[in-house]
Amino acid sequence: MRQKREPKSERVMTRRQRDVLCDVMLSARECEAWLTLDELAKLTHYPAASISAQLRHLRKPQYGGFVLDKRPRKVGKAVRAEELGPVWEYRLSRRIRAIVRGRRNRRGRRRRMAQAMSW
Repeated sequence: MRQKREPKSERVMTRRQRDVLCDVMLSARECEAWLTLDELAKLTHYPAASISAQLRHLRKPQYGGFVLDKRPRKVGKAVRAEELGPVWEYRLSRRIRAIVRGRRNRRGRRRRMAQAMSW
């Protein structure tokens, strides 16, 4: 006799680490905040090395093509060990995309005009 199969339980969709980092970084951008890898690790509970890799992925076109700004944190804000170098802080922003408009130039290529993405 054939056994009845129980219906598949609904799968709970877990968010990817990249999506979580993107949301945190864009929220920080709205507050004009720059975050270090250590601060991101404390906020998201992910390791700093993994966060660094995911931030690199967010720059790729297939993952959003975001602009990742990076600057050294001022010495007064964070403790800096001389042998480790500066502490870097990051800010994520949306890329400005190019929209093709207008006539073709002499070489047959279209001119590109930059326009901000509307989200």
